[in-house]
Amino acid sequence: MTKKKTILVAPLHWGLGHATRCIPIISALRESGFEVILASDGAALLLLQKEFPQLEYVELPSYNITYSKNKHLFKWKLFTNLFTIFNTILSEKRIVQKLVAEGKIQGIISDNRFGVRSKRVPSVFITHQLNVLSGSTTYLSSKINQWFIKKFDVCWVPDTENVVLNLSGKLGHLTHESFPIKYIGILNRMKKREIPKSIDILALISGPEPQRSLFEEMLKQTLCKSRQRVLMVQGIVEKEQKTHYFENIEIVNFLTTESLEEALNKSETVISRSGYTTIMDLASLEKKVFFIPTPGQYEQEYLAKRLKNLGIVPSCKQQKFKLKKLKRISVFSGLENIAVEPVNFPELFSLFQGK
Repeated sequence: MTKKKTILVAPLHWGLGHATRCIPIISALRESGFEVILASDGAALLLLQKEFPQLEYVELPSYNITYSKNKHLFKWKLFTNLFTIFNTILSEKRIVQKLVAEGKIQGIISDNRFGVRSKRVPSVFITHQLNVLSGSTTYLSSKINQWFIKKFDVCWVPDTENVVLNLSGKLGHLTHESFPIKYIGILNRMKKREIPKSIDILALISGPEPQRSLFEEMLKQTLCKSRQRVLMVQGIVEKEQKTHYFENIEIVNFLTTESLEEALNKSETVISRSGYTTIMDLASLEKKVFFIPTPGQYEQEYLAKRLKNLGIVPSCKQQKFKLKKLKRISVFSGLENIAVEPVNFPELFSLFQGK
């Protein structure tokens, strides 16, 4: 009997989006007969452990990425972390080299972790950001990003190849491709269900501190003024699930995929950051949504502005959000009009079968 091949799946811990979009990949790998080892750090690893408690895991060093309270200092804050980031990449490489040398893994899927790769086994990089927006330094940050991606066997982009009807826009589409790119379709970990609506507003809080807490506090103070039924998911993954109340708002620290799917299907309207994984989830569920991008994060600001300009989803800056802005949702076409292509996992995983 042929021994099952083991694939290392390693999402970056920068918010929870990288980890959550790996969930359907991990499930598909197991259904296709592969063994899986999880690899990440912090809340991202804890989330995957809760989703797949039976799987072996490896704790990777943290990139320790944080935001500044002042959005104008975001780029400088990230620049000061570069030394730590490069050291983390080197540490990742040493851990992966050991796993490969010991014969523990026969393939790698890295979601934005540059050091999780090997020349000895098929190595995949997942990103929706082939171009990394950083204001005046966009050209430089994009070239550095692409230099790292070229070291992998192939780059999987969770989007459609169509240059017009897609979710990532210029982030995930290059004018000239200098390395193998595979557009895999929209990664979807949840299914739309027609069930009675019992939540007026679902507020999804996410992202690194301190902006995560600032977003939560702003929404609490705004939404408590309404008489609507509000569920707020803090995006804080802990050992135990905790629930408390603030005025008309039910607040839970985190939800697993199954519980979040139910909450989303029960909700009339969603308020969230415009992170790419969140957009994919909400598109697959055809939700009515209002986006508030993380201040200073060029990627989220671009995605929110693009969808707004296309007349698909309304959005505004964090400091300008008011309850009455939610009325604008009805005049936008909505994410339900974006075609969600299914992912052909057998075709993708053939890379690991060939070696």
